[in-house]
Amino acid sequence: MLVLRSVSKTYPGAERPALAGVSLDLAAGRTLALTGESGSGKSTLLHLAAGLDAPDAGEIEVDGRRVDGASDAARAALRRDAIGLVFQQFNLIPSLDVGANLAFQARLAGRFDPGWQSELTARLGLAGLERRYPEALSGGQQQRVAIGRALAGRPRLILADEPTGNLDEPTGDAVLALFLDLVRATGAALLLVTHSERLAGLLDARVHLRAGRLG
Repeated sequence: MLVLRSVSKTYPGAERPALAGVSLDLAAGRTLALTGESGSGKSTLLHLAAGLDAPDAGEIEVDGRRVDGASDAARAALRRDAIGLVFQQFNLIPSLDVGANLAFQARLAGRFDPGWQSELTARLGLAGLERRYPEALSGGQQQRVAIGRALAGRPRLILADEPTGNLDEPTGDAVLALFLDLVRATGAALLLVTHSERLAGLLDARVHLRAGRLG
């Protein structure tokens, strides 16, 4: 589902590469934790996999489609059709209520399913909050909406960058457990960036980045 081959990236003015020849494979239905210290290249790898940035060298494939070298429009279409993104900062649309935020990605992809949205709303503990706006939600509720939005279109690949990093530990643990349960229910592959070895242990496998290299 996700393949990286000898992927490298150096940002202008940087003293060393953010990524230096990284290769990994993630199969459909599997969950993989990507750990490492701050500045080790975790977010860079995720952004490259999502087509939000381009590598300097190497090959990236998502669902059999090349990401490296693709046009901006092609990468945007791939994100719309095949990828669900969850960020630490939630990135909800403030002008849309919970129901509309949940449905946003699925509608863009032409895969909105009212039954699946209803199930997500219930399982994420958001029933009764559909008409509220993000500013009226707690941090844990906002993160649940962000997770639901990523899952609503049943993407083949989910990329999550520290999705519980802004939550206290008990809330974060509960949200991650629910997230993993829902991911497995969809059959999606998940690449999750985390600094926590404890949380990484909940996934099928883990890899560790150190100074832009897998160790």
